[in-house]
Amino acid sequence: MLSRRSWPSLLQRRRLLSTGSSSTSLYTSTFDTSRRLQPSRPSREAHRRTTHTVTSNSDPNSSPDTYDVCIIGGGHAGCEAATGAARTGARTVLLTQRIDTVGELSCNPSIGGVGKGTLVREVDALDGLMGKVADKAGIQFRMLNASKGAAVWGPRAQVDRKIYKRRMQDIIFSYANLDVRAASVFDLVFDNSPCASASSSTWGTVTGVRLETGDVIRCSKVVICTGTFLGGEIHIGMRRIPAGRIGEAPSTGLSASLNAAGFKLGRLQTGTPARLDKHSIDFSRMEQQNGDEKPQPFSFVHREVDHANNQIPCFQTHTTLETHHLIKESMHLSVHIQETKKGPRYCPSLEAKVTRFGQKSNHTIWLEPEGYDSDLIYPNGLSCSMPEELQEPMMRTIPGLEQVKMLRPAYGVEYDHVDPRELTSTLETKRIKGLYLAGQINGTTGYEEAAAQGCLAGINAGLSARGRPPMLLTRADGFLGVMVDDLIGKGAEEPYRMFTSRSEYRMTLRSDNADMRLTEIGHSAGIVAPDRWTAFLSDRDAIQRGTELLSNVVLSPQGWERYGLEIRRDGIMRSAYDMLKIPGMTAADLIRCGAVPGLDCVEPHIRARIDIEASYAPHLPRQLAELALFHTDESLQLDPGMDYSKVQGLSKEVRERLQRIRPTTLGAAKRMEGMTPTSAIYLLKHAKRTWRANGALKAISEGQVEALQSTDHRLLVKAAAT
Repeated sequence: MLSRRSWPSLLQRRRLLSTGSSSTSLYTSTFDTSRRLQPSRPSREAHRRTTHTVTSNSDPNSSPDTYDVCIIGGGHAGCEAATGAARTGARTVLLTQRIDTVGELSCNPSIGGVGKGTLVREVDALDGLMGKVADKAGIQFRMLNASKGAAVWGPRAQVDRKIYKRRMQDIIFSYANLDVRAASVFDLVFDNSPCASASSSTWGTVTGVRLETGDVIRCSKVVICTGTFLGGEIHIGMRRIPAGRIGEAPSTGLSASLNAAGFKLGRLQTGTPARLDKHSIDFSRMEQQNGDEKPQPFSFVHREVDHANNQIPCFQTHTTLETHHLIKESMHLSVHIQETKKGPRYCPSLEAKVTRFGQKSNHTIWLEPEGYDSDLIYPNGLSCSMPEELQEPMMRTIPGLEQVKMLRPAYGVEYDHVDPRELTSTLETKRIKGLYLAGQINGTTGYEEAAAQGCLAGINAGLSARGRPPMLLTRADGFLGVMVDDLIGKGAEEPYRMFTSRSEYRMTLRSDNADMRLTEIGHSAGIVAPDRWTAFLSDRDAIQRGTELLSNVVLSPQGWERYGLEIRRDGIMRSAYDMLKIPGMTAADLIRCGAVPGLDCVEPHIRARIDIEASYAPHLPRQLAELALFHTDESLQLDPGMDYSKVQGLSKEVRERLQRIRPTTLGAAKRMEGMTPTSAIYLLKHAKRTWRANGALKAISEGQVEALQSTDHRLLVKAAAT
């Protein structure tokens, strides 16, 4: 370990270095990354050589440079967007700077978590890829919050980076209607003539993308999924390196193109920890965490995961007061900390944690393996942007890491994002027709949030290209609907992360029932494959039959006592399904006592789903009443071209927000910050008068206005619940 006496000397040398121009590493036991981090700039001819179709699975008779949908970026959002658009039948192309990085896990080697795991299951319910690939690549599976109710369960898996990327590429490179091309996109091509603009608020219509070679790929829809590459810049100490990921060039032309179109761009920050040599770590000083004995797959079409019997443990350690002292002493040497850009609140850097929680003596660190044949360890919780030569000494103050060797330094990333209030609920931009945004460009953080947005944006881009209605998801449909509604209504002042607490309907929006909520919606949109639809119908019918079987066995309290199940002798007849509403009671208990003949023939995964549904049944009436009120507000549409300056009674602040966000329903307007019940009444009355005049949308009745004005929703909910 570096001694406390050596640390000031090292800091002093760093201070002297920071006044010069050299970026050579001073700390001899770490690699000099000055060359490796700086992305190379290929010549124009080199770009032309790499702009080729790697895989072609679309109509061979179609023009090679004309598509329905173009996806920019091959990360999690890009993979889901590309396959989502292709499932609609749209001829799709995925453009990425490097083919070998398609499906790359840029940061942590894990998928899912609380809130995030539900998003993965929702993507799977819409026939997306992330859940299926994670089941194949997972090396440890855990159900977070398993001791609590299913509404807050968080499916999570550690994954093998190499297996995950290989499995994802195997699917992407052979996907129907999808071509994959290695190319760098420099600019968007627009038609901003008056006839191309759908309304006065539309700047133009996208007609294609221009590559750095100068070539143009024509398309009617573009989905930008650039992640941290949009104007990306890596920070290590005081060094700034233009890059979206270590060693990979950023996308700069797109930022200029979006700026020129009038989009409001902001800057956000994130980061990734160092990678450590597992052979230099003393795991005996740490707490071991194993995976679940019976892993639960992410995908609804899987009954088991590939590596259930070969799971790898993770290990828990923590920072120390000495760690915090060294962090504080070096903060002035980090440009990432000195900048005022917003970083992730719920996955903060170590510098941010030490500053924000100064009273804490330690912070938890999880050491996560990166794969079966990898020597790299990912120290979850040690993200920082300290000078490279100071990182390893800092980590050696942590129990178990006293002799650790750093194989790759931690770094911060700063990147451009678009104000998501520029988007509609389909993730199409209001300003440019045919342009969709998904992932970190919308101000979110995390693989799962990106994948879910990519899935929705790609599907809607494909549907629009095919002339079909969009697939719209509300807050009542899923966490994906909650996330999109939050983003387009409130924006993202800091990187947005999904949590169960963000949903007011989490008792019905659970990870276990994502297929029952979304697969039928996806099937109606034509984006669910026949085999998944068949599996969904089979499960739905099995749950219904199992529920009926339980409901048909009805006994008195004395009758249940004869089976060894003691309940209150209140004379109330109860069905076997009612018995499952008792806390701690499961279908397995009813099988053991033999009270329900034939229940043992119901598949275990179906019984588990029935257990969950029954446990929440007593609480659903209130939630269903709230959902009914939500749907009432959502059914009251607002004219997207409404002139809010003519709405009498609104404050200037509310009028400006309405003008900027342009909500499409009364429900969306009421959820805006600053919107009061009185403002909602004025807005609804104005909409009623104007729609009566132009007849453009479904008219609002006098009764609807009076109901909104005179009814307290809380009383309605209370009455419905009783």
